[in-house]
Amino acid sequence: MEHDHGEEKLPAGKIITAAAMLITGLLLQEWDAAWFQNTPTRLVFYGVAYAFVALPVVREASEWAVKGDIFSEFMLMTIATIGAFAIGEYPEAVAVMLLYCIGEAFQDRAVDRARDNIEALIKLRPTKVRRVTNHLPIAEESPNIGATTVETDPDDVKVGDIIEIRAGERVPLDGTLCAPSPLGDGRSETSAAFNTAALTGESAPRNITSGAEVLAGMIPTDRVVRLCVLRPASESAISRILKMVEEAAERKSPTELFIRKFAHVYTPTVIALAVLTVLLPWIYTTIDGGFHYVFSEWFRRALVFLVISCPCALVISIPLTYFGGIGAGSKRGILFKGGNYLDAMTRVDTVVFDKTGTLTSGAFTLQKTVGLTDDDLQSIVAIEQNSNHPIAKAIVNGRHSDRRATIKDIAGHGIEGTVDGKAWLIGTQRLLDKHQVAYPTTVNGLSGTVILCACNGEFRGHIELADTPKADARAAVDALREAGVKRIDILSGDRQAMVDEVSAALGIDNGLGNLLPQDKVNYIEQLEQRGMTVAFVGDGINDAPVLALSSVGMAMGAMGSDVAIETADVIIQTDEPSKVAEALRLSRRTRTIVYQNIALAIGIKLLVMCLGLLGVATLWEAVFADSGVALLAVLNATRIFLKVKK
Repeated sequence: MEHDHGEEKLPAGKIITAAAMLITGLLLQEWDAAWFQNTPTRLVFYGVAYAFVALPVVREASEWAVKGDIFSEFMLMTIATIGAFAIGEYPEAVAVMLLYCIGEAFQDRAVDRARDNIEALIKLRPTKVRRVTNHLPIAEESPNIGATTVETDPDDVKVGDIIEIRAGERVPLDGTLCAPSPLGDGRSETSAAFNTAALTGESAPRNITSGAEVLAGMIPTDRVVRLCVLRPASESAISRILKMVEEAAERKSPTELFIRKFAHVYTPTVIALAVLTVLLPWIYTTIDGGFHYVFSEWFRRALVFLVISCPCALVISIPLTYFGGIGAGSKRGILFKGGNYLDAMTRVDTVVFDKTGTLTSGAFTLQKTVGLTDDDLQSIVAIEQNSNHPIAKAIVNGRHSDRRATIKDIAGHGIEGTVDGKAWLIGTQRLLDKHQVAYPTTVNGLSGTVILCACNGEFRGHIELADTPKADARAAVDALREAGVKRIDILSGDRQAMVDEVSAALGIDNGLGNLLPQDKVNYIEQLEQRGMTVAFVGDGINDAPVLALSSVGMAMGAMGSDVAIETADVIIQTDEPSKVAEALRLSRRTRTIVYQNIALAIGIKLLVMCLGLLGVATLWEAVFADSGVALLAVLNATRIFLKVKK
């Protein structure tokens, strides 16, 4: 059954009333209440109880019949229960519909729980935007006349509006950097530094000049910035994730598709068998007069067979288990885009990670200084300590200098500064090349981010910074190996020396650097041609082709690029690599519960169906084999919400 999660739910009061009436009726029968022995009285009493829970099912049967699907499970239940009324088995008819509705109620509750988990995650996203109401060029602002801002909902921001984002905050909407950008101390600058690791795969922050595009997900690192909005909130990554999760249940897994096809063949087959159960003995008795045929007895057996054969346990519990798996994943910060990806995840035997922003934090830490004296470091700290740039913060590393410095930022190159009359250059190789300062060529082979330092035109030494692994990166690798993953690799566009360093720290045997996006694609193709089922984990635009190609593409959602999130099959909302192993365990747990429900439903049904045809099973056993087993299967499916064991 394809459960319509938007349909009107049966009020709990009706279920409770029907249950109370059924129990009361059974007690009155047990106590031989004289007034209740009258058949019309019992018919009316149970008919009212039946109406409370059966009308939605009868309505569904009619609607499916109008659509051309006459042999739906709803029609099967309707025929079976009306037949039960026809032979006077009123309580059994009510019990079938009641247990079915209870199972539906559990299903609705599980679905609502999954939706709540998803919505709770979305609430962690930015919900307010500071819109500038009287934007002026910075040069025209003064202490008395400045821009004012109001907090508003992202949905209320229009294309062309100006928004303000403070340092360290995530950009909520796509826009272009306004000119000039405020520094916060009365000065202005025509560029700003952004953490763009999720978009480019590079560790180093990127300087974006006025008028250039800034994408949602970037983070300004050194100052307040203002953006002119390019796209509405409805086209942001947040909205797309919500839409993807809402549509996840529509992406059927192979098991779900099989069950649906099975139900459409199975239902008309069992109806035909029920009819033959009545007809064949009658045909036989006309041929062999010695066989005593009693229509009511064989009609009862046919009804028992019909009630038993309802495929409710399969068609309700299987989709519920997959939807429950999606909901349970969202509660843990793992968004599966459909049941088919839950299934695909169970077959993964190889995991390939991107490095920057996936296994590493993207934040710099000072590793060591080479060739620089304490006096040199005091001058360098004096220059860097007034900057909010991540590299500057890593170099300062808690130090302080009382020396006075004048500085000039060179976008994309570094800083030119003067301390105690000495001219310093602190930055990239390009900065020293620009000023024709010679430096050792050995710095080219160093791992990490290297900052070169020169004073009065002479090279003094260098500072080595590194992008360190995330806190749970090593645990993630160990957990994947414990889960049976045979191969774990790193693919990166960074230098090979940097990749080797991270691979050694995490215990990964195979790490490849200096790769372009096409190189990563070729590598994944080779793995899959060798029969491996590959999950690729990445976060940047440059990872999108590999995410699309791999058997399961997994994107880091908190800092990941919109393109990566759009392309991936699974989104790690918390950016923790350890969630990859948890996603693997959750998918396997979901598959186990699906197989348990299939075995439970088919096994019990086959047993009771055989007993029914032999006349051993009564309608009460049939009720259990149908709605009772369905209820048990639904309860088993809700176990997916329990914590997954490591």
